[in-house]
Amino acid sequence: MQIERWTHKVLAGPLEDVYVYEAPVRFWHWITMLCIFVLAGTGYLIGAPPPAIGGEATFSFMFGWIRTIHFVTAMILIAAFVVRVYWALVGNSFARAIFVPPLWSPAWWRGLVGDIRDYLFIGREEVRWLGHNPLAQIAMFAMFVLGTVVIIVTGLGLYAQAYGWGSTWMNLFGWVTTLAGTPQAVRTLHHLMMWYLLLFSVVHMYM
Repeated sequence: MQIERWTHKVLAGPLEDVYVYEAPVRFWHWITMLCIFVLAGTGYLIGAPPPAIGGEATFSFMFGWIRTIHFVTAMILIAAFVVRVYWALVGNSFARAIFVPPLWSPAWWRGLVGDIRDYLFIGREEVRWLGHNPLAQIAMFAMFVLGTVVIIVTGLGLYAQAYGWGSTWMNLFGWVTTLAGTPQAVRTLHHLMMWYLLLFSVVHMYM
């Protein structure tokens, strides 16, 4: 079976089994999916908190647990993303596909147009791809990769705000608030990225 180098388009020859997604990529995929849904749920409650419960905090620590789960899950997501970037460097060519769309390849652009036509039910050409087709690949890059980077950076910026200026966290990530202009701008962008990634989840399952 002949496969185009950059696009992973099947060119010719009989079909055969190909090991596309390696075990670390599969494991990362499901860990990330769980993290996104846990973070979306706890993040929504942090943004729109439930009514306060009176009494000693020891016995009514619900919101504290919501924040703790959110922070711990966020650190897991960050660690998983860092490992995924590492695997993109050392894994097979399919492991790099979502991080480096072959924008320099005319065949990839033709495939992207063909995919759009196909999803709009106006295309007739049947094309086989190994791994992600060009449309799914650019969606993974533009929506998931960039969206995850933004939500991680803004999340760390928000986390640093809790420690105040002069703290180690603020020294590392205070620039996020400075760049955004105000703490509220960081929160708003972080919140929007949550919905952006949830929208991506729907797009990803469709593709």
